[in-house]
Amino acid sequence: MTVYKYTGRTKQGAQKKGTVDAPTKKAAIAKLREQGINPRQLEESKSILHAEIKLGASGKVKNEDFVIYCRQFATLIRAGISIVEATKILAEQTTSKALKKVLYEVEEDVRAGTPFSKAASKHPKAFPQLFANMISSGEATGNMDDTLERLANMFEKQFKLKKKVQSALTYPAILLFITIVVVLFLLIFIVPSFVTSFEDMGAELPLITVYTISISNFLQNYWWIVISIILFIVLGFQLLYKKNYQFNYSINLILLKIPIFGKLFQKSAIARMTRTLSSLFSSAVPILNALTIVEKVVGNPVLGKIIKEARNSLEKGQSLSGPFERSWLFPPLVSSMTKIGESTGSLDLMLGKVADFYEEEVDRTVDTLKSLIEPLMILILAGVVGLIVLAIMMPMFSLYEQM
Repeated sequence: MTVYKYTGRTKQGAQKKGTVDAPTKKAAIAKLREQGINPRQLEESKSILHAEIKLGASGKVKNEDFVIYCRQFATLIRAGISIVEATKILAEQTTSKALKKVLYEVEEDVRAGTPFSKAASKHPKAFPQLFANMISSGEATGNMDDTLERLANMFEKQFKLKKKVQSALTYPAILLFITIVVVLFLLIFIVPSFVTSFEDMGAELPLITVYTISISNFLQNYWWIVISIILFIVLGFQLLYKKNYQFNYSINLILLKIPIFGKLFQKSAIARMTRTLSSLFSSAVPILNALTIVEKVVGNPVLGKIIKEARNSLEKGQSLSGPFERSWLFPPLVSSMTKIGESTGSLDLMLGKVADFYEEEVDRTVDTLKSLIEPLMILILAGVVGLIVLAIMMPMFSLYEQM
């Protein structure tokens, strides 16, 4: 909800000032009139006391909130409830402040006669371009309930796929973080406590111990340099990844070709692309428009470049499967099924089958990776910590031998 400051008069003519919570300005005026107040001035509150409410309502809608909304919206429309009433119901019951505000504004636009697809397209942070285009096609063909059902199924499957990939990456990321923390703790707090003892011994230290002490001293004296370098690298990477297409392309290309995880990213990207294309074709979106949309929403510039080549191929009167067949990114299954779909006129069905296959492949790959990564990461953790412990203990063993 947004907080509005108002100045107005009651029915008795008394002047009144205050604040009112409402999703939109029109809703705020209606709310005040219900309270018997005729507003003369109305504006959003800039007070810091209301900053949290305002920021919460203006942010981007979370993926899980949108997935839940799609399923509920499809269910309500399938039950025969009008779009206006369904939008109002979902606006009232959603826990997402950002989505609530957007839905109230969409409701107002639809009540005023604006098509739902156009009202939704005004809010790209809440409604993806894919959603608005498929809704527009559903409005044109009169199959809104089927279109919404396909959208709900597609977004649910994509959300589950994304969570699967994230779950495969989360465990090694946590173990890597733990490894770094343990190593830093040993180098900064444990190793220095042995340095004095080593100096008192006066014996020649093993090379591994000398290197370990040097790293420990550097971290203690120049920790701020290390932190600055890390921050610079992280911020620079984020900036380049967002602003530089060639850098973004190169990083995604590396991710698709790295051992172990590369196949997972490849299968996930193919599943997302084919599922989206299948849904668009099923909703009667023109094939060139569908490829343009998928190029933008697929989220991978390497895959996006191939889709662009496929669109150019179609514009020249050639096949869609040709660029897929020539690309290293697509296994033969994808190009073969696409070719069959083109020749039989069932491209949406064939791409849906491909999406089903690769979604199952992602599931299997994630399960396999989890079983392999756990012992591997534990071995790495034990190896790194073991080296530091060995560097500390070797001089101690030398001292005991001399005694």
